[in-house]
Amino acid sequence: MSEKRKIKVDGEEFEVDIMMKDNNWEVSINGKKFKVESEAMIKPKKRRKMSTRKEQMGSGIVSSAIPGKVVSILVSEGEEVKQGEVVLILEAMKMQNEIKAPLGGVIRKVSCATGHRVEANVPLLEIESVRVDNV
Repeated sequence: MSEKRKIKVDGEEFEVDIMMKDNNWEVSINGKKFKVESEAMIKPKKRRKMSTRKEQMGSGIVSSAIPGKVVSILVSEGEEVKQGEVVLILEAMKMQNEIKAPLGGVIRKVSCATGHRVEANVPLLEIESVRVDNV
C-alpha cells in the first residue's frame, strides 16, 4: 500500500506516492516509477497496532485527564470493583464527570477527598488487579 509524501529534489518540491517493495522504495512521480535505494532509508509510518487484553487492563492508577473538584468518591479502600465501574465523580468545567475503574480489582489507596481540587493526571485512586490463576 502506497502513501503520499512531499519531497524536495534539488530544491524543487514534488508530491509522490511511495511504497516499500523488496527492501527498497518504489516512488511514483507524475506517473513515472523510480526505485530508490538509500543507506538511511525513510521508515514507513507505523500502523497503529491492536491492543492486547493485557494493555487494555491499564495500570490501576485512576486519574483525571482534566483538573477539577472531587464531588464524590463512590468506593473505599479494600473494596472490590469491576472494570468500568464508576468510582469517582469529578466536576470540571461545570460538568460532572464519571471516572471509571480501568480494571477490576481491590481499591488499595484513595489519594483524594470529597471537595478537594485536583490537577490533571494526578493519581486519585489505586486499584490492585485481582488475578485468578487456573491451576
